[in-house]
Amino acid sequence: MSKPLHLSPHPATHAFWSWVVVLVKAMTLVSCAGLAALILITCGDIVLRVLKIPVKGAYDLIRICGALTIACAVPLTTAMKGHVAIEYFFHKLNRRGRVVVDSLMRLIMLVSLLFAAWAAVGCGLQFFKNSEVTDTIAIPLFWLPWVIALAFVVTALVVLFHLLYPGRELIKS
Repeated sequence: MSKPLHLSPHPATHAFWSWVVVLVKAMTLVSCAGLAALILITCGDIVLRVLKIPVKGAYDLIRICGALTIACAVPLTTAMKGHVAIEYFFHKLNRRGRVVVDSLMRLIMLVSLLFAAWAAVGCGLQFFKNSEVTDTIAIPLFWLPWVIALAFVVTALVVLFHLLYPGRELIKS
């Protein structure tokens, strides 16, 4: 059984990780809202198409809501260790080997997530510079890669927590 979030006696550390939990939960709410919007837009468009009045920009809205839903769900999925894992070979290792492999994988994840966040910020800046908008209803797109970058950074913080406090849960499942 994993230990709950009672980290170190240093209060600043606890406050920092508490803020990470708040960010993860806020992003989860955005993800849930995006999923609800996906359902409503899709169902509304289907019903209104039967009446010959489709939702203008449904395709654009679905793309945006889909990106938000997926990106904002990743931090919670990572915090709860909900990713699919193939552990057959991992369990063949001794305890020390598992610690080394797990730590190495978490470091690779951390670097990859921070690099992806940096690239997403650059993409958003490029969208902003070029005044990039959606095809049918002209919603500006520069902010979407920035939200995705934030999701990558929050996920990197979750991975860092798991690296620094192995065996502890950031968020109780």
